Amino acid sequence: MTITPLMPVYPRCAVRPVRGEGCYLIGERGERYLDFASGIAVNLLGHGHPHLTQAIQKQAETLIHVSNLYGSPQGEHLAQRLVDSTFADTVFFTNSGAEACECAIKTARAYHQSEGGDPNRTVLITFRNAFHGRTMATISASNQEKMHKGFAPLLPGFRYVDFDDLEGAKAAIGPDVAGFLVEPVQGEGGVRPASPEFMKGLRALCDEHDLMLVLDEVQCGVARTGTLYAYEQYGIEPDIMATAKGIGGGFPMGACLATEKAARGMVVGTHGSTYGGNPLAMAAGEAVLDVVDNPEFLAHVRNMGERLRGALEQLIPNHDAIFDSVRGMGLMLGLKLKDRAENRAFVAHLRDHHGLLTVAAGENVVRILPPLVIEQAHIDEFIERLSAGARDFALPEAA
Repeated sequence: MTITPLMPVYPRCAVRPVRGEGCYLIGERGERYLDFASGIAVNLLGHGHPHLTQAIQKQAETLIHVSNLYGSPQGEHLAQRLVDSTFADTVFFTNSGAEACECAIKTARAYHQSEGGDPNRTVLITFRNAFHGRTMATISASNQEKMHKGFAPLLPGFRYVDFDDLEGAKAAIGPDVAGFLVEPVQGEGGVRPASPEFMKGLRALCDEHDLMLVLDEVQCGVARTGTLYAYEQYGIEPDIMATAKGIGGGFPMGACLATEKAARGMVVGTHGSTYGGNPLAMAAGEAVLDVVDNPEFLAHVRNMGERLRGALEQLIPNHDAIFDSVRGMGLMLGLKLKDRAENRAFVAHLRDHHGLLTVAAGENVVRILPPLVIEQAHIDEFIERLSAGARDFALPEAA
């Protein structure tokens, strides 16, 4: 067997997009797909959004990259906007969500190992079925065996607890614990929102024990849940937060946000990135915030999310041999399937036979992650295609 030029680590499907238009992808043969996957929650403005496209084009003509050896007017401006719109006092720009999580992990440990801290506090308590990335640290932060296989030994410094189990989290605290690393809404793990009691309880435990509350909002952040960041809906603020995916609208970028207190260990020489915060990425981030960081747009996301959820809930009884329930927040929704209907097979069926793009997730859930710019007509078309897919999906014979 000859290895392919692209390292064969992805089970790529037959869809081969060459162009995008709004909420649609167009393949090599001209076939059109309704894109309710959004590049796994990345293309939040859809495809070819004029403001984002023009911002990237204009910046590419001016300055693409200089490195972080020099001052960054572009980075300073976007960082200030993020500081003004969030809990944070300072921002480190990265190229991806995994790098943002890496920076968040380092920031939490550096807080305790800096002057005045306790260097014995190195362990982050994380939560089962989490997904924080594919680097060695971020796979070590997850308990998922499918991400561990072939990459042993894992890095030490992580302790796993059941998601949404506040008593378990409390019991895991010891003199070696630096903080908690948690997704407010588990994405890969099955679109599972944490309960308010859990999130508020973690915040209280951090305050009581001088621990860092580190949020991974790589998938649920940047207006996806109907607020700029999901933590706002829980009535708490983190100490550190990783964000990426939608923040560049399709351009690769991420960021680690932190309070001044939490970032006390992140001083000159402790961290860096050659590409992170380059002018082209900053232009993309500015353009995205221009669109999403305002009350009218966020209200639109919440409205479309409620309509989409309502339409799904009305559809479920019509196909109750396949569909079980809907969950999530805003336009980050999960359709849980019955045990007989395997989610990856159903996602493939929708894609190959009905031109509808969705994403599989844990707990036999289909992730529904449309561009945040969808309108009612897109919801109607989605429900029509989903219903047609459910009607002609071949369930396996009952055992």
